[in-house]
Order: sequence, then C-alpha cells, then structure tokens
Amino acid sequence: LCSPDVSERLQMFDDPRNKRGVIIKGLEEISVHNKDEVYQILERGAAKRRTAATLMNAYSSRSHSVFSITIHMKETTLDGEELVKIGKLNLVDLAGSENIGRSGAVDKRAREAGNINQSLLTLGRVITALVERTPHVPYRESKLTRILQDSLGGRTKTSIIATISPASINVEETLSTLDYACRAKNIMNKPEVNQKLTKKALIKEYTEEIERLKRDLASAREKNGVYISAESYEAMQSKLTVQEEFISDYMEKISVVEEELKRVNELFVDNKKEFEECVTQLQNKEQVLQETEKDLEITKNKLAEEQFVLLAHVQTEENLYDTANELLQSVQDSTKDVSGLHAKLDRKKTVEFHNCKVQESFEKKMDDLFNEMQQKMDEHHVKQQGMLDIYTESVGDLLSSNATAFGAMTSTVVTSFASIKETVSSEVSRSLHEMLKQDSLTAQSVNGVQRIMEEHKVEMEKALKKNLLPLVASVFELNKSLKLTLQSHCGLVTKMITMKDDMNEFFGEQSEMLSKLRETTCDALGVIQEQNQKMNQELQKAQQDQIQGVSSIISSLQSQLALLTQQTQKNFSCVQTRNENIYNSIATLQDNVQLQSAKAIESTASHQGKFINSAESYANEIEQIFSDGLKTVDQSNVQCEKLSSSMQVLCQKSLHWCDSTSDVIESFRQEQMSFLVNGKRRLQDFEQDLNKSCDSLVIGVERELKTHHEAEESALSSLFEQVNSDQGEMNLRVKKLSEQAQAGLKHVNCFLTEELKEDVPTGTTPKRRDYSYSQVLQKTEPRDYLIDQFRKQQEEEPHITFNTDVFVQEESVSEQIQAYQDLLEDDQVSIDGDSVTSNISEKEANNMYCGDGSVPFFQHKKGNRKDKENKTNLNIDKVKSLVDSLVLSSSKSKLPLRIQN
Repeated sequence: LCSPDVSERLQMFDDPRNKRGVIIKGLEEISVHNKDEVYQILERGAAKRRTAATLMNAYSSRSHSVFSITIHMKETTLDGEELVKIGKLNLVDLAGSENIGRSGAVDKRAREAGNINQSLLTLGRVITALVERTPHVPYRESKLTRILQDSLGGRTKTSIIATISPASINVEETLSTLDYACRAKNIMNKPEVNQKLTKKALIKEYTEEIERLKRDLASAREKNGVYISAESYEAMQSKLTVQEEFISDYMEKISVVEEELKRVNELFVDNKKEFEECVTQLQNKEQVLQETEKDLEITKNKLAEEQFVLLAHVQTEENLYDTANELLQSVQDSTKDVSGLHAKLDRKKTVEFHNCKVQESFEKKMDDLFNEMQQKMDEHHVKQQGMLDIYTESVGDLLSSNATAFGAMTSTVVTSFASIKETVSSEVSRSLHEMLKQDSLTAQSVNGVQRIMEEHKVEMEKALKKNLLPLVASVFELNKSLKLTLQSHCGLVTKMITMKDDMNEFFGEQSEMLSKLRETTCDALGVIQEQNQKMNQELQKAQQDQIQGVSSIISSLQSQLALLTQQTQKNFSCVQTRNENIYNSIATLQDNVQLQSAKAIESTASHQGKFINSAESYANEIEQIFSDGLKTVDQSNVQCEKLSSSMQVLCQKSLHWCDSTSDVIESFRQEQMSFLVNGKRRLQDFEQDLNKSCDSLVIGVERELKTHHEAEESALSSLFEQVNSDQGEMNLRVKKLSEQAQAGLKHVNCFLTEELKEDVPTGTTPKRRDYSYSQVLQKTEPRDYLIDQFRKQQEEEPHITFNTDVFVQEESVSEQIQAYQDLLEDDQVSIDGDSVTSNISEKEANNMYCGDGSVPFFQHKKGNRKDKENKTNLNIDKVKSLVDSLVLSSSKSKLPLRIQN
C-alpha cells in the first residue's frame, strides 16, 4: 500500500532460506525506532487502502490488508556476548463477506466482492483442514492463505476478532461469522519461543548474503553470466515455482505418510504389550491355582489341629467352674459392704435436709431484719425532714421580726423629724410675724433686723441639729445591736454545720455497719459452700473407692452385675443433684443478702446526700441574710458619719458668724431688749416642748428595741431546745440501729455455730479390706504347644488317620457344639464393659440368668444337659456353621484325641 505504483499485481515467492516464509516482489521493509513511526506507516497504508460505498456501508473495505511488524531484541549475557531475538507480529484486517443482492454492488464492485468471497472461502477451507487435521492443507489456493500460512498453522499464537451486527435482519450473517470464528478457535498450534542468535552468527549470515549479492552484481556488470531472454527467464521462474510447489506438496505427503507409519508402529507396540500381559496373567492364574491346592491341603491339616485345640479348651473350662463359685462368694461379701455405704449415704441425706430447713429459716429471719432496718431508716428520714422544716420556719420568723422592727424604728425616726420640722417652721413664722409688728419701732434697722432674724433662724436650725446628734448616736447603737443579732445568727449557722457533720458521721457509720454485715453473711455462706464441696468430694471419693474395689474383685463377672451398678449410679446421681440444689439455694441466698445489703447502703447514701444538701442550702441562705444585714448596717453607719461631719462644719460656721455679728447685736440689743426677752421666753418654751418630744421619741424607740430583743431571745431559746431534743432522738435511733445490727450478727453466728449440723462418724461404714479369692485361673496350654502334641501323636500312631470326608456321630458333634457354645459364653462375659456387683444372695445366685436368657456358664455342669438347649440361637448358628464345615464321611470314626480322652 505504501508503494507509489498500485497497478502492479502481487508476485509472491517462497524464501529459499525458509526464514521469512513468503517473499513478495516490491515489498519494502522499513526500519522504525519508536511507536510514532509505526503509527505513521499505518496511517499512510490506511489512507491508500481501497474503500467504496455500498448500500450497507459507506466505507466498505474492498481488499484485505496485512501489516507485519518484525521486532529485533538484543540482550547481553553475563559473559558480555550479545544475543539477538527476532519476533514477528502480523496484523490482518479481513474484508467482510458481501451479499451482492443486499449491498447493491455492480460491475467493478461486484467483481471485488466475488474476489473477497473467494479468498474468504479458501480461508475457511484452510481452517477446516487444520481443525480436522487432514493430510493436505490448501494454502496455495489463495494469496491470502499463503501469506497467513505461518499465522494459521505454524508455530505462532493466533487470535481472531469477529465483527457482528446486533440487528435482527443480519442474523444469518451473524450466525455465519460466529460459526466461522468458532471453527478458527479450534485450531491447535504449537507456538515456540524465538531462537536466540548470537551477534556473530547474525553478522556471518549478513556477510554471506552481501557476498552473494556482490557476486551477482559483478557478474551483471562484467556480463560474464548466463544471458537468456525475458520470456525464457519468466518461464524458467514459473517452472521453478511450480516445481517448488510440487516439492512442498510431496514433502507434505511424505510427512503425512511418516505420521501414519508412526501411528501403525505405535498400534503394533500396544498390541504386543497387551499380548504379553495376557500371557503373564495366564501364568499368574496357573500359579495361583497351584497355591490354592496347597492351601487346601494346609487347611485340612489346620482343621484337625483346630478341633484338637477346641477339645483342650473344653477341658480347661471344666476346671474354671470351681474358681467361679469362689468368685461368687466374694461377690456376696462385697454386696454387704455396699449396703453399709448406702446407710452412710442416708445419713448424709438427713444432715443435708436439716441444713436446708435451717437455711430457709435463716433466710426469712434475715429478710425480716433487713425490712425492719429499712422501715426505721424511712421513719428517720421523715422525722429529719420535719425537723429541718421547723428550723427553716423558725429562722424565717426571726428574720421577718427583725425586718418589721427595723421598719418600725425607721418610721418612728422619720415621723419625729417631720414633727420637729413642723414645730420649727411654725415657731419661725410666729417670730416673723412679731418682727413685722416691730417695723414701726425703727425704719432704719428693719433690714438689719430681718437679716439678723434669718441668721438667727439658721442658728436655730443648727441648734436643732445639734440636739439631734444624740439621736444619731442612738441609731449607731441600734446598728451595733443589729450586728450582735446577726452574729448570733452566724453562731446558729455554725451549729447547723456541726449538726450536718454529725449526720454525715452517723450515716457513714451506718453504711460501714451494713457493709460489715454483708461481708459476714457472705463469709458464712462461703463456709457453707466449702462444706458442700467437701461433701461432694467425699461422695465422689467413696464412689471411686467402691468402683475400684468391686472392679478389682469381679472383673470376669461384670455382665451379671450391671443392674446393681445402674442402681448405685442412680443413687449417686440423686445425691449429686441434691447437693447441687443445696448449692444453688445457698447461691440464691447469698445473692439476695448481697442485693439487700447493697440496696440498704445505697438508700443510706442517698438520704445522707439529701440531708447534707438541705443543711448546706439552709446554711448558705442564713449566711446570705447575714451578709445583707451587714451591708445595711454599713450603709447606715456611712450616712450617720456624713451627717455628723456636716453638723460639725455648720457649728464652726455659726461660731464664726457669732463673732462677726456680736458687735451689731450688742448695739441693737439695747433697743430690742424687751422684744428679745419675750422672744427668749417663747424660745425656751419651744425648746422645752422640743426636748419633751425628743425624750418621748427616744423612750418609744428603746421600748420597741427591748421588745424586739426579747422576742429574738425567746425564738432562739425555743430553736436551741428543739435542736437538743432532735439530737437526743437521733442518738436513740442510732442506738436502736446498732442494737439491731448486733442482733443480726448474733443470728448469723448462731446459724453458723449451732443450727447447722455436721455429719458425725458412726463407725458403721465398712472399711477397706482384701477379699480372698482365687486369682489364678487355669489356662489352656499354648496353641503352638497343643499343635506340636497333636502332630507327635499323629507321628506315633500313623494308623489313626484323619479323613475330612468321614461324618462324625451325633453325640460327638453335639458335645463339640455344647463345648464351643460354653466357650463363646465365657468370651462374652470377659468382653463386657465395666460393672459392679449387687447384693445377691446364694439363693438368688442359683436362679440367676444372663442378659440374653441363658444360664451362667459356671452353673452348666450342675444342671441337666437340657438346660443347654436354652442358649441363644445366634451362638448355635455360629457353632453349626463351624461344625458343618467339619463334617466327616464315616459314621463310625471319631476324632482321634476324643477317643483317647
């Protein structure tokens, strides 16, 4: 596509060195160094690619395109030698198959569509041949398949991407494309890693290629080569091409024939191996047959030996009967000891039952005690609250009375000042009226007299103020008395604080007492639990001792004593369940005591907090009132000090004025002597009236202060009496609560020391002892020894032969069955699990039966032989199956050793 001449047809030749597969005439290899150069070449080829518009696609591809990328990779080994690895990547864009009827292609486009479909059809045949592994693959039928020969069936990895349409009208083309891709996916290639070439080998190849090209160029320049016409050269080239194709076809056929020959050889080798295996199997089976015949002879001999050993076991069993009787006597002795253990367990039960009742009564007493204490605590809380309410009312009344007294004194002083001002103003107005009457005496001294009268009025006011100074002093004394009253209130506050501290100590002691009571109760219950645990350990130890003693005595008689073991186990389980119930009841009692104690402590702590908070609030209120009273007294002191200072200033001014005007008054005194005498008399009368009114006012204020002081003393005395009575009542309640706590401790100690019972040993519990019984059981001689004896007898008496075809008489067979059945019962007794003995008398032992309905094996010889017919069908079937295999052919002969015994 990158060539400027696009009209020339493609000419392809096979590479003589078979390195690049196919050589295309005019095809140029361009060296690139990065991906941008690769993209540029792709864009140039895509621009020159032939496309045309059809009814189905505006840019329909009218040709296939193949873009080959050869990558040279260079590596350096540890020795410094450079290795070159060459890889090839073929990017193929196939033009899609086209339906001329739907695409509307005509003339040239129709021919192009036919060529495209033809090449795709050839590609499909190549894919089918590769999938079916046919001997011949038609690569040369199309230039496309010839170019893609390495990619399709070579040693590379191939991927195919099928483009389909989701439209329903193209469903046929979609299915065809998917089928095409599915067949191509089934091609099995064998990719190989590119071979690494050394730099020297690659340079050598390039050098040889250069030398060959130089020779061709030299021969062409010197014209010393072979010259032929162009037609002959083309004919020769075409002939060579055809020959090369024939050679390649023949080489493919040869490879196919070689593969078939290889397959036939493999089939021949497999058949030969199967034949050899069959021969070896036949030989093995013949050998097995011979060994089986030998085993049959050995089995016959072993059968006779087994019968001999069986009869020896029968004799040994007869000797074991006496030993079994001795063991039965030992079992009877052990059952008597078990009854003693049961009596001990009954005593344990009575003690536990008594302890349970005592614990229930103790629990009720403790509940009543704690309920009574809780009730008294509630009553004390109610009374304490009432007491605090009384304190609050008394303090409030006292403060209100102080406030009313202070208001009354203030109003009295104000009214006194008002009356004095009115009296002074009336007297001044009267004096002015008289002074006006004296205007006629002298016209010249009117203004002077008026000024003197005004100054005299000021002096009178100053004098009145001087008279009020004692009243101010009385106010100071009143403030001092108020301070004393507030200080007494402060003392009351301190007393209430001390009362709060006493209450804190009381409630703290109460909480400690309750916690100590709870700890003592928990300790007592812990002791009870330890006693119960010790009792359980003693029971378990007694059970283990019993099991060990009995199991060591009667290990061979465990199946007959299973019932007694179950009963004993039930008794132990009942005792354990009762102990667990006692333990659970104690645990619940402990939890209840702890819960009630915790509740009492919490309620005490909550009441303590409430009382402390209320007392602190009252103390804070009283302190606030005290601080407010102090502030009021301080303010009154400040005002009084200001008043006294102003009075002193006025006195100084009046003295100065008197000195300055004494001369004027003296001159005018002579003229107005008569008038002044009258005025003086009136002023004296006025002064007397004023003194009387002030004296009456002071007397009234003192009387009110005295009554107020008496009322305060009576209120404080009643409050102190109430506090003392409440403190005495509180002491009584503390004493009662301590007495109740001591009573609870006495109950706990009495419960732990007197009411709880202990298990007193009686001496009737059976002691450990050794049971005398035969511990050595007669055993049958070893099997090997018996077999050796049997073989010696056979060698000494060769005339006595053992024939497996001779039948045994009925008596012999029945005796063997009975003996083997006894042996099976003996094995069954020895295999059973662990068990203990029961209290079985000798009379009951004579009538004892096995668990399956049979008579014990140690009593078979004492009864009739008919009793042996009551054995289980299972054991009889086993014995019959064994004896049936030992049937003899002659009714007269018996077992050899049976005859001798």
